[in-house]
Amino acid sequence: MVQQYRITLLPGDGIGPEIMAVTVKVLEVVAQQEHIEFSFQEAPIGGAAIDATGVPLPDETLEMCRQSDAVLLAAIGGYKWDDLPANLRPEAGLLGLRAGLKLFANLRPAKILPQLLDASTLKPEVVNGVDIMVVRELTGGIYFGQPKGIFTTESGEKRGVNTMAYTESEIDRIGEVAFATAQKRGGKLCSVDKANVLEVSQLWRQRITELGKKYPDVELSHMYVDNAAMQLVRNPKQFDTIVTGNLFGDILSDAAAMLTGSIGMLPSASLGSDNPGVFEPVHGSAPDIAGQNKANPLAQVLSAAMMLRYGLNQPVAAEKLEAAVLQVLEQGDRTGDIMSEGKHLVGCQEMGDALIKVLVGK
Repeated sequence: MVQQYRITLLPGDGIGPEIMAVTVKVLEVVAQQEHIEFSFQEAPIGGAAIDATGVPLPDETLEMCRQSDAVLLAAIGGYKWDDLPANLRPEAGLLGLRAGLKLFANLRPAKILPQLLDASTLKPEVVNGVDIMVVRELTGGIYFGQPKGIFTTESGEKRGVNTMAYTESEIDRIGEVAFATAQKRGGKLCSVDKANVLEVSQLWRQRITELGKKYPDVELSHMYVDNAAMQLVRNPKQFDTIVTGNLFGDILSDAAAMLTGSIGMLPSASLGSDNPGVFEPVHGSAPDIAGQNKANPLAQVLSAAMMLRYGLNQPVAAEKLEAAVLQVLEQGDRTGDIMSEGKHLVGCQEMGDALIKVLVGK
């Protein structure tokens, strides 16, 4: 029986259209092999949408995304739109997309690819074998809590205020995503908080601990955020899946990403409850090399693998894409950003061709 999925493609800006084109070709090959049928539809977002419609997220784009099974996003932004007001800049399109689809969970993997081990700034024996998933709460915490602002006190002194706040339901829903993610990985979940100081973290720990009773197959641990930051550098292999709030996750996911030394190779996913997820590479739009066939499409392809695994529940197809990426790297194929001595320099399209050859066994 053929599984059918409607996928909205958001190529966006800069190198986005190039890496998206490669990824679609690769997806079509693996779909044929795994009895999957994709119906692709494309829509503008970011700078491309500003040029076409005057706004970074047209209503039609958001509605198309809502009607999809998953959304594959490439890259947003560029120097061309830097002088626009904040609400009209390309990045506002991404924020609007997350809000419009009610995406509250951000999944950021940090996996060391053995072929790129030398790219890490840490010793090989420290990072070899690292495979971490950071699950970050995306729509609550100190970035959204009220009250917030800069106020004038009775003495005339200015006082900046931000409020870190989480409700039980907000903690429970990110916890559910994290436990489910851990089940699909190594079965270990570390919840990161600051419960020794913050009441909001005490509630966080209580709810995650209670939720853990529903997942006896997942080994749950807790760690204070300052210790977690230290342990990520000291002994990162102890972690499998990490769940944490918005602020802590913002910091720790970037720290974990840099363990790999090649942030341009990393995918991500943003998930909600009822709406489709958005899957995108961590890297930017790289306008300096746009249209020159120099872009690295592998993070986009790995984002498609995350889409297959976490958005469409197609783990076999996801594993095929991931294995193909490892194989082309093993062959020595490299785009300019990950090039090293003795390897074979290829362009964006050639990297896609290499992936397809591996998938079809030629």
